[in-house]
Amino acid sequence: MNGSIPNDKIEEIRRRAEIASLIGEYVTLKKAGRNYLGLCPFHKEKTPSFTVSPDKQMFYCFGCSEGGNVFSFLMKLNHLTFPEAVRHVARKVGVVIPERSMSREEKERYSFAEQIRQVNELATGFFVNALLSPAGEGAREYLHKRGINESAIRTFRLGYAPEGWSHLLEFLEKKGVSPKLAEKAGLLVERTGKSQGYYDRFRGRLMIPIEDVDGHVIAFGGRVMGTGEPKYMNSPESALYTKGNTLYGLARTRDEIREKGFALMVEGYFDLISLWSVGITNVVAVLGTALTRAQVDLIRRYTTRVAAVFDPDEAGRKALARSLELFLAGNIHARAVILPDGHDPDDFVRSCGREKMDEVVAKALPMADYYIDQILGGRGTLEEDRDKLREAVSFLSRIGDGVDRSPFVKRVAEVFDLKEETLEREVLRAASRAPSAVPADLPQRTTAAERETLELRLIQMMLEYPEKVSTVRETEVLACFRSGELKSLGEELLAMDKEGRTMRDASSLVVTLTQEPLRRRLLELLVQESPYKAEQIDRLVADAIRKIHDRSNKERGRILTRKIREAEKAGDQELLDRLFTEKNKLLQEEKRIPDLHGKFDKLSAL
Repeated sequence: MNGSIPNDKIEEIRRRAEIASLIGEYVTLKKAGRNYLGLCPFHKEKTPSFTVSPDKQMFYCFGCSEGGNVFSFLMKLNHLTFPEAVRHVARKVGVVIPERSMSREEKERYSFAEQIRQVNELATGFFVNALLSPAGEGAREYLHKRGINESAIRTFRLGYAPEGWSHLLEFLEKKGVSPKLAEKAGLLVERTGKSQGYYDRFRGRLMIPIEDVDGHVIAFGGRVMGTGEPKYMNSPESALYTKGNTLYGLARTRDEIREKGFALMVEGYFDLISLWSVGITNVVAVLGTALTRAQVDLIRRYTTRVAAVFDPDEAGRKALARSLELFLAGNIHARAVILPDGHDPDDFVRSCGREKMDEVVAKALPMADYYIDQILGGRGTLEEDRDKLREAVSFLSRIGDGVDRSPFVKRVAEVFDLKEETLEREVLRAASRAPSAVPADLPQRTTAAERETLELRLIQMMLEYPEKVSTVRETEVLACFRSGELKSLGEELLAMDKEGRTMRDASSLVVTLTQEPLRRRLLELLVQESPYKAEQIDRLVADAIRKIHDRSNKERGRILTRKIREAEKAGDQELLDRLFTEKNKLLQEEKRIPDLHGKFDKLSAL
């Protein structure tokens, strides 16, 4: 059992899962022969090296060496436990996992994050029902006045937190949720002073669930509908929610983003919801915070093109400069959408309509061009130009890649009527004084010493052709393996075959290896198209076994010869007799090798 999930169910889920389809929800994949290619979600890269093999139900990145099956992908990407990943895939493929009562120890081990997810789902249902109740009439009118249609209300699961201090508290207690857990989820606040107990964090607010990319509610935003403060109240960070790691609406809009080839990036909840209501559905929101590298990495899973909305004021200018650095570092082609003074996307689309919004987005300049021409450009006083030049040098120095930086240096030099070499020199001087904006995050590549071996090839063939495992057993070749890890993996394959257990996907066995270079090499070999053709596999396996036996016997022979010489020098006749007996036994084994391979050939022909 794994987290109360029966092993046979895990295998059923694994068999039903289509890895390319599931990973394709997080990474934009393109067909490349029998495999699919995309930009790796685990490190920054310009050229796709992330490979998914539907045939072998595995993935591998040739850039950072991450690899495995659909479960390990979700565990790595979404920081899930193995049972959580299995349950997630089960829901996707329609497998019902039988529930059973867990022991006290199992309940204590049950993921704290999963408990918070369940509490958030209960709270979402409570807020949705409250919006539909008589108490939610004012909230419904508010949404209607803002032009939010019923489809958007349902899609984004908008709700209402009633006035009062204990409505949600009492609801959750009836559902068996402890106040302490609800407080950890950010839904309740613990009283201080003489009063004891808890009270509802959100009261008299329109409620907006914040979802992760899989549609799980991880936090909430609450907006007042009158004159109260603060206008927006968000959940505190929790085991599930880190503000700068999330893009609002992405779970609902990622398919449209892929289809249209770019994402429209806005600031707040209602910017996104209002655009969605008029049919602009390839949109995400940064939750009212400055753009972060984590958010850039997140959107890059689905597109490398972004049109980001900025205000034309000073705050918008600074936000654009910060964002441009992050987009450049993340290899995102960004355009700057500048709305008229005083407008945000919400009120602009409501007052001017969708067509006008589409027109503004279509005319958006590349963000780098806008920054250089409109913000850095435009001659002013000598002091103003000097300040802008300093800003330009600082900006250019933070573009870590010299190749990427070169065209920007040329453009800025033209704007300020400077020699390109002079500006480049100042930029390099500034870059040498500052830490890199984009730290290296790739592990070292596999060294030449970790190249393929006979044992590795034989294990690869056993993984790719499990029907040959039983015939390999007859040759006892695993006893000759030098690599303890490969030997253990081979023994596991033999045991599975002997016990009649179905071969799991190969990657799930390989990821258990503890030697990282060996694990990476095997995953790299397996994800590629096999060099071992079915019509040649018998001969190839037999040849590998023969060479491994020959190598082992030669090594044993050299060791025995050395020991015999030492025994002769020492005059130890008893030891000599034992060593000659061993050497004769080795000679007999060497003579038996052709018989073993003949037997192998016969078994293979069955």
